[in-house]
Amino acid sequence: MFENLRNEVLEITKASADSDLKLQQICDLLKANVTHYDWVGFYFKNGDKNELKLGPYAGAETDHTIIPFGKGICGQVAVSNENFVVPDVQAQDNYIACSITVKAEIVVPLFINGENVGQIDIDSNTPDPFTTEDERFLEFINAEVAKIL
Repeated sequence: MFENLRNEVLEITKASADSDLKLQQICDLLKANVTHYDWVGFYFKNGDKNELKLGPYAGAETDHTIIPFGKGICGQVAVSNENFVVPDVQAQDNYIACSITVKAEIVVPLFINGENVGQIDIDSNTPDPFTTEDERFLEFINAEVAKIL
């Protein structure tokens, strides 16, 4: 499944459109084609502030448009610079609930020239759905996104 999506992501990133549109298309593609991806979005460092700002996303609207560094899964990844896979969000003390239906989350940082500039965030309504294959796929997406930002 991920192999076909890799090719579609490459088509999107090579198209002549602005980067926000490409990010939106990637979010829409992933949400539509990966059954355990119920919310897909990008967060980016908000200028010089120690916070993340919501970028393009696909899924239910969220009130979490600004996330302070260190808060929630996304905020922790902004500080750790490492992937964070959460098989059960209820078991996390530092979790910001977006919806009662969310059971699991994966966040993968996005680097440009070694600097963590943002992340891709996936929420799933399926308990413990994320594998190493998901991590490698999302790392690939972020590497491609870094080329267009």
